[in-house]
Amino acid sequence: MNILAIETSCDETSAAVVRDDLSILSNVVLSQDEIHAPFGGVVPELASRQHLRAIVPVVRESLAAASGVPLEKMDYFAVTQGPGLIGSLLVGLCFAKGLAHYHRKPVLGIDHVQAHIESARLEKPGLEFPALALVVSGGHTSLFVLRKKLAYRLLGKTRDDAAGECLDKIAKFLELGYPGGPVIQKHGAAGDPARFAFGLPRMSDRSFDFSFSGLKTAALRVIRAENISADGPGLADFLASFENAVVRALMANFRKAAEKVRPKSAILCGGVARNKRLRAEFEKTAEAKGLDFAVPSPKLCTDNAAMVGALAWTVVKSRKRIPSTLDLDAYPRSPR
Repeated sequence: MNILAIETSCDETSAAVVRDDLSILSNVVLSQDEIHAPFGGVVPELASRQHLRAIVPVVRESLAAASGVPLEKMDYFAVTQGPGLIGSLLVGLCFAKGLAHYHRKPVLGIDHVQAHIESARLEKPGLEFPALALVVSGGHTSLFVLRKKLAYRLLGKTRDDAAGECLDKIAKFLELGYPGGPVIQKHGAAGDPARFAFGLPRMSDRSFDFSFSGLKTAALRVIRAENISADGPGLADFLASFENAVVRALMANFRKAAEKVRPKSAILCGGVARNKRLRAEFEKTAEAKGLDFAVPSPKLCTDNAAMVGALAWTVVKSRKRIPSTLDLDAYPRSPR
């Protein structure tokens, strides 16, 4: 059986064909980085317009790459329903519902954040439960615990900026380019991560929530006080120190949650999971705690349709009957 999955939650247009054994027949991703780079961040209106232009050729390319599997051979259609940019979501959602209506096949609405978690299980399906998942991207920073398949319980989320958004804003302020995470990693690779000290944000209610606005403000103060610039001598040390602070903040909450949850496995996912410093620290922490762990390969960390298809198949296998409904609606924020 085959499923065609579509992802348009933000600024990547993606389509994938996934088999019921979770083998990926195709996974085409068209990035909009060049379009949004002059603005230092994603412009929602431009993103939705580009999705409109790209959705048909991306789906066609995905079908061609899947050994020419035609639309008529699809058993299900799956599409990201939210959270994300409402205009971007609606492009993919309307397109998928149109295909499902014409071919008289079921369409499944998929949660974007949950799909990121499922991306880790694409390459490592045997993870034990309970699992503790850290989701880190430009729009989301969350901690989930899974006691069993599809049982996503939110433990903590960002109260302001997401980690990736924080990196983007500092890179934009220094005029280093977009997206900020890879640029900061590149320019800070040879820097001293201990050169500049950053305090970690702490929640007064002792929750597992994250906050990066204070860290961003502290970074801006250092930039002004130390005259940090894109071509200045202190840039590499500053970027390494700032990147290290973001990683420390993420891992501090992860360790705290692990002490409470006592998971058997750990998952790191989302676009920022491509960061080498974060991956290394996460793996080091998981090994120290004796946890089996999964971190998707970089191509599956960014927004992609294969993860949407993977979660869709998990949903299909867990139910005896999938209703064929076209009443799906997009949601820009998580309903939790």
